[in-house]
Amino acid sequence: MKTSILHDPKWSIDSLSALRAACTALPGVDAAALQQIADREAELTKPAGSLGRLEELTRWLGGWQKRARPQLERVQILIFAGNHGVVRQGVSPWPQDVTAQMVQNFESGGAAINQLARVADARLRVVPVLGLASTADFTTAPAMTEAAFLEAVQTGYDAVPRDCDLLCLGEMGIGNTTAASALAAALFGGAGADWAGRGTGLDAPGVTHKARVIDAALAYHKAEMAATQGAAEAVAVFDPLEIARRLGGYELAALLGATLAARHYGIPVLLDGFVCTAAVAPLARLAAGGLDHTRLSHCSAEAGHARLAEKLGLMPLLDLGLRLGEASGAALAVPLLRAAVACHSGMATFAQAAVSGRT
Repeated sequence: MKTSILHDPKWSIDSLSALRAACTALPGVDAAALQQIADREAELTKPAGSLGRLEELTRWLGGWQKRARPQLERVQILIFAGNHGVVRQGVSPWPQDVTAQMVQNFESGGAAINQLARVADARLRVVPVLGLASTADFTTAPAMTEAAFLEAVQTGYDAVPRDCDLLCLGEMGIGNTTAASALAAALFGGAGADWAGRGTGLDAPGVTHKARVIDAALAYHKAEMAATQGAAEAVAVFDPLEIARRLGGYELAALLGATLAARHYGIPVLLDGFVCTAAVAPLARLAAGGLDHTRLSHCSAEAGHARLAEKLGLMPLLDLGLRLGEASGAALAVPLLRAAVACHSGMATFAQAAVSGRT
């Protein structure tokens, strides 16, 4: 049985030091549940390992749910929306007010994720972070003040329902692939050209301009962060939380907070595309195994996603050429997880089916 949620910790993220502590105080997987799942797998009417990654997904779900029989009765999709001041640099062909318009579309049921959530039999909630206030243009200032960054992280943390069996994360925010690319470059090295992609439909000159904007942001923040850390070289050595504050966005900070809450509550997480993966990458940089409770739903067509997934050791479940965001890939992967659970729970054992075992 899963541990009672009444005893799960609730963190108050009121300072960067408190957030850092929360990011390093990470409970592990339930070894007893993993063993019970493995024992049952060995008795099911199939050759060992013949269901491939479905078997691994069953162990992953059950281990983090602390259940020998994992379940997916309550699947929650959370979409965090936010606006970005860097849009003023011409990094998107779409105006910033599209973010609010798409939030309304989600709420009225007209977006792709609404249809996919129904197919996945999942609850859907959209959270406009900090009322869709825009971050600062991070080419000339930190994207967020410390207080606003922490509020956004806490918003994501508080949005996670403790009773869900699986959390699917997504985002919406015009300009947020620029923030994700800047985050990836700062955390893992490289220039803007190594990470910038088409986003919401840039042409080749637009991608080149976007890469230059990212380079300008990296150069602007490098010296001050180096002074903070006492280093003079690559941005990658700096505090991941400070990188997230300076180069991220409100919805990205909320994604980090939600992923952190899920770890504290024992909830497995399906990540969506490039922006979602970049948003939670600081957790992996802060703690070994920080993303062990997550799986990557798909590999986005956005240029930097495959590279970022490799850096984080995340193997996507699907590769459908998506670059929509809004948790679309995560929702599409839910039926795959339901299939894994159905096989594990519903198949007969060799003894039940009177089938001879391997000699």
